[in-house]
This record gives sequence, structure tokens and C-alpha cells, in this order.
Amino acid sequence: MAGTDGVPTIYPTILYDDARAAIRVLTQALGFTEEAVYEGEKGSVLHAELSCGNGRVMLGSRGRGGVFAKAMAGAGPAGVYVVVDDVDGHHARAVEHGVEILMPPTDQDYGSRDYMARDPEGNVWSFGTYAPGSAD
Repeated sequence: MAGTDGVPTIYPTILYDDARAAIRVLTQALGFTEEAVYEGEKGSVLHAELSCGNGRVMLGSRGRGGVFAKAMAGAGPAGVYVVVDDVDGHHARAVEHGVEILMPPTDQDYGSRDYMARDPEGNVWSFGTYAPGSAD
């Protein structure tokens, strides 16, 4: 299996009605970095990649056809967990940009500090200090 060189092997992929707006929220309010955006006709986003730390999420516009778009038709919101070092600072930035907060920064009984937000199209983004698979 790939991934032993530090490159992630899992990339959440989300389709949006307004992918441009999603990219703005994810970059400006939630601290992602725009790595690539490929546009289609009429301003649609064929494919975009945003990074956070060493992870990436891929996204695009709904309704553009293709096997993936058809498979995702009618799919509900997604949930994505992102490891961040400064949960409180990250949360403050999200609040400053008007992101809907579902849970404020909270110390969890398993040692993580997390908060949860919802993007404008209903996807749930959790940010915390717990890193699955890391050494205890």
C-alpha cells in the first residue's frame, strides 16, 4: 500500500452546489491552502485540491456529470476530521469569519481538544488535537 513516504493515502472528496464559496470558506475561515483549482464552463469547479498540514481534501461542483457525480447524487453531508495544533486559535478564526459552530472547543475524556463546525452546505468539519495512529 502507498503512503510510507509521508504522502496521505486518504483524500476526502466532497461535491458542492457552490464550490467557489466552499473554497472561500475553507481557505479564509478554516485555514486550508488552495493547491489546485480546475474550472469548467460557467464557473463550475471540475476539481480542486486544498491542503491542511500534510492532508488534502478534493472538491468540485455538483451537476457536472461523470461516474463520481452520478454516484454522489443525493449524497448527504460529509464529516471530515482535521488535526490542528491550536484548536482555540483555529476556532477563533472560524468564528471571526462567521462559520456556524456546532460545538465550541471542548476537552475530551480521551485527551483531545476539539471543536466542530458546519460549512454553508451542511458538511461537518471537526478540528482537534487527536491524531489517529500517532504515538501515545
